[in-house]
Amino acid sequence: MKFELKTENQNHTNSFSNIFRTISLVFFVIIFCDIAFKFGFISRHYQIEYNCNLLLVDKSQSSFKKLSRLSNLKSKQKIWEFCREIVK
Repeated sequence: MKFELKTENQNHTNSFSNIFRTISLVFFVIIFCDIAFKFGFISRHYQIEYNCNLLLVDKSQSSFKKLSRLSNLKSKQKIWEFCREIVK
């Protein structure tokens, strides 16, 4: 007759490994989302700066529209004041 004794050590190791993987995955997703958000903010800032410089040189209607959409300003006077502050 053969007698075997099964231990639960392997199950605890697998549980710990699964928990560690899950926490690591959530951590990396949060880090990547934060990086993507920061890249979006940096990109928006450079688009505003570029369009303000373009507006100071060109003064076209399309530049006003782009800046209005990016900065949520509606009047041309406010856009001009905003661009003067950015370009300084």
